[in-house]
Amino acid sequence: MNQLEMKKQAAQAALQYVKFDTIVGVGSGSTVNCFIEALGTIKDKIKGAVAASKASEELLKQQGIEVFNANEVSSLDIYVDGADEINPQKMMIKGGGAALTREKIVAALAKKFICIVDESKQVAVLGSTFALPVEVIPMARSQVARKLVSLGGSPEYRENVITDNGNVILDVYNFKIMNPVEMEKELNNVAGVVTNGIFALRGADIVIVGTANGAKIID
Repeated sequence: MNQLEMKKQAAQAALQYVKFDTIVGVGSGSTVNCFIEALGTIKDKIKGAVAASKASEELLKQQGIEVFNANEVSSLDIYVDGADEINPQKMMIKGGGAALTREKIVAALAKKFICIVDESKQVAVLGSTFALPVEVIPMARSQVARKLVSLGGSPEYRENVITDNGNVILDVYNFKIMNPVEMEKELNNVAGVVTNGIFALRGADIVIVGTANGAKIID
């Protein structure tokens, strides 16, 4: 079974958590694209969705699903998103698609965060296989990069990428994130940082892993 099939398995399994007549929080990325496709099969049973990226918004509209602005809802029953890495404590690194800030906003609205991944995304320690994305106000790019170096990271400017919020991304290599909660807080306190890609303060409640042997649910 290839990686795409595993992603589709996880996405399909997430449908069981969708309550009818609700608005669904939807993240972004390749695994979420599979979920949006699956969500299209029950589009008449839900009110619509709040999307964490413009790309996801477009895909939802193509499926005929009404898209709501985050300001139009007071809470969401569930938020479904992928991850670039996830540890056994259900904490994640996200932001490979540069949508990390909006993903955190929509996740914060949700009563339940469901993370859908294929098994390659599981790690013991965050930062093991994936650089940590940090969204930065453009004028602070160099200043923030120097601070990240002082913390032991090796930041690289992600060329030709502007976030949906008009900001830039620094990908930080060589961070082994032993205390994700503290690291998330520390980086978010750096002047010029909009947010970083550690999802530890608001981790996942349920993880669905697509494997060669079917979808595995960790709750």
